[in-house]
Amino acid sequence: MRKAVVVTGVARYLGACFARMLGDDPAVGRVIGIDVVPPQHDLGRCEFERADIRNPVVADVITKARVDTVVHMNVLATPVDAGGRAPQKEINVIGTMQLLAACQKAPTVRRLVVKSSTTVYGASPRDPAIFTEEIAPKALPRSGFAKDSVEVEGYVRGFSRRRPDVYVTTLRFANFVGPTVRTPLTEYFTMPVLPVVIGHDARLQFVHEDDGLAALRLATVEDRPGTYNVAGDGIMLLSQAARRAGRPNIPVPGLVSSTVGAVLRRAKLADFSPEQIQFLTYGRGVDTTRMREQLGFEPKYTTAQAFDSFVDARCRGGILDPDRLRSVERTLVGLLRGSAGGGG
Repeated sequence: MRKAVVVTGVARYLGACFARMLGDDPAVGRVIGIDVVPPQHDLGRCEFERADIRNPVVADVITKARVDTVVHMNVLATPVDAGGRAPQKEINVIGTMQLLAACQKAPTVRRLVVKSSTTVYGASPRDPAIFTEEIAPKALPRSGFAKDSVEVEGYVRGFSRRRPDVYVTTLRFANFVGPTVRTPLTEYFTMPVLPVVIGHDARLQFVHEDDGLAALRLATVEDRPGTYNVAGDGIMLLSQAARRAGRPNIPVPGLVSSTVGAVLRRAKLADFSPEQIQFLTYGRGVDTTRMREQLGFEPKYTTAQAFDSFVDARCRGGILDPDRLRSVERTLVGLLRGSAGGGG
């Protein structure tokens, strides 16, 4: 019998792409996409149901369609996506609680797939070089999307204990990049100049958008319970990524990085939350052994290849000549010093 799958968060780009992918999958019989607003992207064969996962009515959708697989992709990464931090937290945390309650009551549900994030590990100077799935963060995230993701995973573990008959798969994705996906991090790298924290060179890992969708598809059509880090091979330094993107950087003191982030948010140049500033200061690396050996997934793109595909599509003009890049950096530093001197 072919699967009936519910996908949450289909009004956003990745959710719509995944719903469309499942619609073309011969292993899937019916796909129902859920969101509070109609999607602007093509859903293909996927049916759309306008529903709010924060409302218990979502249980009716799951029950009436006799859904056996639920893919939860509606954990919002930025307040902009939700209209503010308060609604973002409500959608992420309360929405997840209601969705899990609906799954718990539905006897037909046999598989739950949750799109999580490596942000659950936080970012701090005390972090290990590489996080495995069993390593707890040295400092738990205290705000924003990262804190929400930690809470979401906690509720998912509770659901798994209450419904041991359900295969639960949690995919902790590194930052998505690629030709078309747009995230706070991709918008950062498209800025003409990149502010970086003095004395730090963050470690970055990426997953190509096609690989991310392929990993979700595998977890949806196969029984692969467990928690998995999902990322491309290798790690890049922030300075390396900036040069590949052809973007000069301007160092800022750590104490004023939050101020810079607030200015960038107001100017709508980038969504620099405190947790993102922490990440761009310290970065993180994750181990993907379990992804290969237990999930059975092998990404097609390394971290560097995934980032290069983003650069080719979004960073017009390619990589700056190194001599020109150094010249631009010197010019910017001179301008900032002149501005600081004039303000004294």
